[in-house]
Amino acid sequence: MPVSRPDFREAMARLGAAVSVITSDGPAGRAGLTASAVCSVTDEPAMLLVCINRTSSQHAAVKANGVLCVNVLSAAQSDISNTFAGMTGAATAEERFRHGSWSVLETGSPALEGAAVSLDCEIEDVLEKGTHSVFFAAIRAIRLGEKGPGLIWWQRDYHKLPLPVAS
Repeated sequence: MPVSRPDFREAMARLGAAVSVITSDGPAGRAGLTASAVCSVTDEPAMLLVCINRTSSQHAAVKANGVLCVNVLSAAQSDISNTFAGMTGAATAEERFRHGSWSVLETGSPALEGAAVSLDCEIEDVLEKGTHSVFFAAIRAIRLGEKGPGLIWWQRDYHKLPLPVAS
């Protein structure tokens, strides 16, 4: 018997996840959105899985560009997350990219300055499942940010993870 949508959503609210801004640029234009459905697939070759709702206004551009950058946010960047989640009125990609400082790595997708890490990727495969596209993305470049507190999404709110105490 299938579980109810409200029960599933409540269960997922209890699954903490890093907060990332997914960006892309290419022939279909610049795109960016906030996501927490990102995880590693394999380290040989280095590959990520990124889930994006197909109703997102940014979905089509990410898919058409064939590249993306996963910018894992630091604890101080919840404002960037809100902007790219569409919670501040910045509806278009260009309005969203006015916030933060951006550069590019290998694929040309925007990489956020000050992110905990930016993982620049080429999309190798896309699986359509339910309401989402699951992007399998091969990592082409990595930029590590400064070590610092992390940002997670848990129980429908941001939480800052402190740095571990050195032993």
